[in-house]
Amino acid sequence: MKNLKGLSKSSLFFTALIVIAVIILFIYIASPFATHMFTEETVKKVYFADHISPVYQELIKEFNEQNKGEIEIVPVHLPFEKFTTNERKEILSRYLRSNDIVDIVSIDQIWVPRFAKWAEPLDIPFEKYVKDSLLSIALKSCYYQGRLVSIPTHLDVAVLYYRSDLLKHLSGTLSPESKLNNSITWEEFIEQGELAAKLSNPFYIFQADDYEGLVCSFLEMLHSQGKDLYENGELRLDTPEAHKALQTLADFVHKNRISPPSVSELRENNGNNFFMSNNAIFLRGWPSFLKEFEKDTLHKETLKNLKIAALPHFKNGKPANILGGWNFMISKYSNHKPEAVKFVKFMLSRKVQTRMFEARNTMPVIKAIYQDKAFMDKEKNLAYFYRLLDNGFHRPFIEDYTKNSDIISYYLYKAVKNQITVDSALKSASEKIRLGQVLIR
Repeated sequence: MKNLKGLSKSSLFFTALIVIAVIILFIYIASPFATHMFTEETVKKVYFADHISPVYQELIKEFNEQNKGEIEIVPVHLPFEKFTTNERKEILSRYLRSNDIVDIVSIDQIWVPRFAKWAEPLDIPFEKYVKDSLLSIALKSCYYQGRLVSIPTHLDVAVLYYRSDLLKHLSGTLSPESKLNNSITWEEFIEQGELAAKLSNPFYIFQADDYEGLVCSFLEMLHSQGKDLYENGELRLDTPEAHKALQTLADFVHKNRISPPSVSELRENNGNNFFMSNNAIFLRGWPSFLKEFEKDTLHKETLKNLKIAALPHFKNGKPANILGGWNFMISKYSNHKPEAVKFVKFMLSRKVQTRMFEARNTMPVIKAIYQDKAFMDKEKNLAYFYRLLDNGFHRPFIEDYTKNSDIISYYLYKAVKNQITVDSALKSASEKIRLGQVLIR
C-alpha cells in the first residue's frame, strides 16, 4: 500500500492504460477474426507488372494457390491495347524509380541496359538455370556489364508469312518448299512482286510506321549484308550497306510497288489485320501472329492457307532474322526478393513454358522442350522457328539504343513516305544522335 500511495495519479493512469491495452490485444489475437487478419499480414505480396494475358491470369492463380498463406502475386496490368511500347517503358521506369511500387517487371529485351541500374543481380539464384536449363541465345539479352540482371520468359524471331493459295496463281518461280523455307534473295522476291503487280492483291506487307518495327526491318537488311548498326561502339549510318537497306524499303513502295503506301501507317496489330482483310500475299511478322487469328471465324479459310518461311536476304549476303522477346527483372528495392525469385522459377518450369507456347505461340526459353523429339515432331511450326534461330541476331545491347532507335525510326519513316531522300534521312539521324539531341515529334 505504501508503494501504491506513493504513485502519482498520472502514473496510475498510464499504468491502467497499459493494462487495458494488453487485455484488448490478448482478446484481439485470440479472436477468430484476428487470427484471419494475422494470417493475412504474414503473406508476402509480390507486385508483378506486365500485360496480364488470360494465360498469365491462370498461371498467377495457380502459383498463388500453391503458395497460399505464404506468397501472393499481385498483378499490375499494363495492356498492350492501351499503352504503346514506349509508354510501357516509361511507366515501368517510374515504378522502379519509386523504389517500392513493384517487385517484378516484364521488359522488352532491348530495355535491359537502361533498366539494369534498378535490377537485382540474379547470378547466384539462377546459376543452375544458366548452366543447364536456358537457351544460350535467349540469355544473351539478360546480361549487363557481366552481371545477370534479368531472366528470359520467351523468344521471338521474325518470319515471313505467305498465302499458299494465292502463291499458286503467280507466274514466277517461287517454290514454297525449295526456296521460301531456306530464304530466297530480296532480288528474287522483288522480281516476283513486280510480276504480281497485275493482281489486285497487295504483295508484301511490312510495318513501316514511325516505331521500332521499322528499325527491325532496316537492321535485318543491314545484317544480311554483314553490317551492324554499331562498329567499335560507334553508330554507323553513313555506309553503302545502310543506304542500300533503306533504299530497298523505300523502293518497295515507290519504285517496285510491291508494297502499298499504307504500310507507313502499319504496326504489328493493324498490319496483321490489313494483311488478312486485304488478301495480301506476304507479311513480315512474328510467331504470335497465328494465335491472334486462331479464333477469328471471319478469316477461318485464310488461316488454312497460311504458311511460314524465312525472311529473304540480299544476293551475296546471308539470311538474317532479328530476335525479340521479353525478360523478367526483379527490382533491387523489392522487400520480397526470395518470393519473386520463386515465382520467376515457376514461370521457367517446363509445364508453364509449354502452356505459354500453346497459348501465345511465343518461343519457350528452356532447352528441355527443344530436346523432346516427340513434342517437336508434333509442333512443326515451333521446330521451324527454332531452326531460324541459326540465322537470328539481337539488336544492340547498349544503354542509348532505345533513344537512338526513336530517332532512327523517325527518319526511316520519312524516307519510306518519300518525304525526304534516303541520304538525307541517314545523315539527319546520324547528326541528331551525334549531337545527343532528343527527338521531338
